[in-house]
Amino acid sequence: MSTALIERWRAHLAHDRRRSVHTVRAYMATAERLLAFLEQHRGEQVDAATLGRLEQADLRAFLTSRRMDGIGNLTAARELSAVRGFLKFAGGQDARVPQLKGPRVKRGLPRPISPDEAMALAGDIAETAREGWIGARDWAVLLLLYGAGLRIGEAVGLTGDVLPLADTLRVTGKRNKTRIVPLLPQVRAAIETYLAACPYPPERDAPLFRGARGGPLSPALIRRAVQGARGRLGLSDRTTPHALRHSFATHLLGRGADLRSLQELLGHASLSSTQIYTQVDAAHLLDIYRSAHPRA
Repeated sequence: MSTALIERWRAHLAHDRRRSVHTVRAYMATAERLLAFLEQHRGEQVDAATLGRLEQADLRAFLTSRRMDGIGNLTAARELSAVRGFLKFAGGQDARVPQLKGPRVKRGLPRPISPDEAMALAGDIAETAREGWIGARDWAVLLLLYGAGLRIGEAVGLTGDVLPLADTLRVTGKRNKTRIVPLLPQVRAAIETYLAACPYPPERDAPLFRGARGGPLSPALIRRAVQGARGRLGLSDRTTPHALRHSFATHLLGRGADLRSLQELLGHASLSSTQIYTQVDAAHLLDIYRSAHPRA
């Protein structure tokens, strides 16, 4: 296996493409699986030149072997996408990537929760926290997800340089892209209440939201808190931190927000990622119709 090629692929993903640690790890694993398979399948050492001679049959055989490992359509589609990216990188400007149609993946709709559920969830987590300042912290983080549409990683990634708070907030999202989101008075007040109670003074280059010992707040802690609260409140398994972001988008769209504005607020790279919320809103209206109309 060409370890040098794998290492160049890792550096390209991490530094040139600015992919997340999780994405880099997943794409490297795919490349390593592909090279290991090809060496056994073709009975020869695999290098960049070998990859440039691959045919559809080679990729189909690789996906078949992965299917035998038990992967589903979604994983197979992601695997094929990663393989294509790796082959383009290995071949350079003259790369020839065999065309192979991936498996059809049914795209699921985001599942928002109601405003009452969102507030009940955040309130329960704040009230059951072991310390008052931790409850204020979790309340502020969850309001950022629901009230500003942040991803959980974006919320816990905020640093002290966002202070003093204003009517808007600069957020760094995926691929280090920044965007400006409005900061509702309630959300700003929640953050300020947390800062006043937090035993660790804010520092410009330090995390805004701290863990119990003063380190960066882990998204896993928020996810576990949400899991516990939804059990206590009897909410469904779809009640997750990311569902708050979905709810933000769905409720804005339902109140007349246009797709382009919503795209900017959510930090989506393409409009197609945002358009799925039109289906969510239609599905929500249909649910209301079916439950309320006497003839439904």
